[in-house]
Amino acid sequence: MPPTEAWSERLSRWAYTSLLRLLTPFYLLRLWRRGAAEPLYRQWLAQRLGFYGPTPPTSAWVWVHAVSLGETRAAAALIDQLRLQRPAMRLLLTHSTATGRAAGLGLLRDGDAQAWLPYDTPGAVRRFLLQWRPAVGILMETEIWPQLQFEAARQQIPMVLANARLSARSQRRGERFKSLLHPAGRRLTLALAQTEADSERLRASAVPKVLVQGNLKFDMQVDAGQLTQGHCWHEALGRPVLLAAVTREGEETMLLQAWSQLPQQDLPLLLIVPRHPQRFDEVAALIEKAGLTLARRSTWQDSLPEQALMAQVWLGDSMREMALYYAVADVALLGGSFAPLGGQNLIEAAACGCPIVMGPHTFNFAEAAELAEAAGAALRVADISQGLAQALSICKEPGGQRAEQARQFAAAHRGAAARMASYILALLPSA
Repeated sequence: MPPTEAWSERLSRWAYTSLLRLLTPFYLLRLWRRGAAEPLYRQWLAQRLGFYGPTPPTSAWVWVHAVSLGETRAAAALIDQLRLQRPAMRLLLTHSTATGRAAGLGLLRDGDAQAWLPYDTPGAVRRFLLQWRPAVGILMETEIWPQLQFEAARQQIPMVLANARLSARSQRRGERFKSLLHPAGRRLTLALAQTEADSERLRASAVPKVLVQGNLKFDMQVDAGQLTQGHCWHEALGRPVLLAAVTREGEETMLLQAWSQLPQQDLPLLLIVPRHPQRFDEVAALIEKAGLTLARRSTWQDSLPEQALMAQVWLGDSMREMALYYAVADVALLGGSFAPLGGQNLIEAAACGCPIVMGPHTFNFAEAAELAEAAGAALRVADISQGLAQALSICKEPGGQRAEQARQFAAAHRGAAARMASYILALLPSA
């Protein structure tokens, strides 16, 4: 039976899907343009409209949607636990971004499948669900799509929001579209929330069943090879390294301005890793404009060239090497926290033994930031100038006490993946 809807809800969903239909040609054009720099965006474009061609036969796909790189990496721990608890599981892994899809390829096994999630229009969503017929759908963190939730309920597909989070800021914004988003929330079978605060906000947003299970990102496996390589690079450099990790637009300018006002003698190596790969060239230009000598990670392999050893700034213009960057660093400034953007995930830095200095804006990871601060794995400052001063002070500290506090903090909060997998698999028919 189709889900029941109030007249106002039906009207809101109609307006939403009508607008998406009108914008679809512009979305496709934007993907094609982005594909000039990231070719994966130009591949399998028909899948964005719900056309997939022949699909491998299976009657019980476990479908995980991980929109981008961060969600895909968090999903890896959950997928490992799903396989451990249900060895015969067949995975359908979907994404919306090129970085997510590239990272997700390494999570597949024989019999699994990978695809783009279609746009949230009625025809595309219906074709997707009818073709794949998943036994359960798992959306990661914040992904709730009104038409997808409606159609999944109509086809009686249980839908889970895993590693669920909802900041106070996002909740306030969502209230403006209450007639659209609350029905989508009500159609979730289960939300597995990161924190009690997330749980309360999700319930207030009409999600009927919410369980607090912790944060999957504590269960992410750190690449041991990257850690070893980072430590070797640090030894070869023979000087401290200050990392600006996963920076967002505007933060590099603030950082470089503050950096240029420091006495340049005996400064650490500054390593900047932007969040978005399409900004690598832009950030390189900012560094050169500041009059600093630059070495780009993409220009060398495993051993450090003379240019990198002598440079004032490194640009981390590579993908899926954050463990390497955290391992080479003595301290990290947390990107997204010095501008009002909510901060980035600090858990990976802690797991790599890299102390964190964060700005005032960490609402996307509020509890993790508070726990890290309480455990001595992170320090909070008011602005980038204070952040630099604190980070430079940490670079001069002897011993590895802060690094060990960071590792202990990360280790103490593991276990969410196993708990979430158990709840998800309970929704499936018996093996």
